[in-house]
Amino acid sequence: MARLLDEYNKRIKKEIMEENKYQSIMQVPTLKKIVINVGAGESLTNKAAMDEIVEILAKISGQKPVINKAKKAVSAFKIREGMEIGASVTLRGQRMWEFFDKLVNVVLPRTKDFRGLSTKSFDGHGNYTIGIEDHTVFVEIDPNNVTKIRSLEVTLVTTAENDKEAKLFLDKFGFPFRKDVNNS
Repeated sequence: MARLLDEYNKRIKKEIMEENKYQSIMQVPTLKKIVINVGAGESLTNKAAMDEIVEILAKISGQKPVINKAKKAVSAFKIREGMEIGASVTLRGQRMWEFFDKLVNVVLPRTKDFRGLSTKSFDGHGNYTIGIEDHTVFVEIDPNNVTKIRSLEVTLVTTAENDKEAKLFLDKFGFPFRKDVNNS
């Protein structure tokens, strides 16, 4: 069992239930899924870019990514319907909790000039999105074999009803939110 899942079941659930005065254990927020997404605008001119992005996502997540295709044409970006424009992975269950553990305890602390995450990245429905500018902060990636630094987006989808519940849930895992007053 994943370390953070075990901690969630043994300690965090009870703490959140007491703090929010929930009537049922089913009201306590939990992680539903984690979505990792990489845009590949470069693949319009460089076909090898998409292969590299798929390989990076597979290493980081431990599962095969899905290639996303354009749903409609956008002439300003020279995109036609059906073109490959990105790749994504949806993690659930054991892999999701292991990735969450790695994200909180290894990846974010390794990020260059890291000063904490903004609390403004919640979407109003209890989901939190993080932009990671450098994919080499993941331990699975060898920085010596990288042709280009890629950025990716990680979305934590929770069962929380609102952002306040989701923030409390993430705080219990030691999620590194900024401590300053304006939290920009």
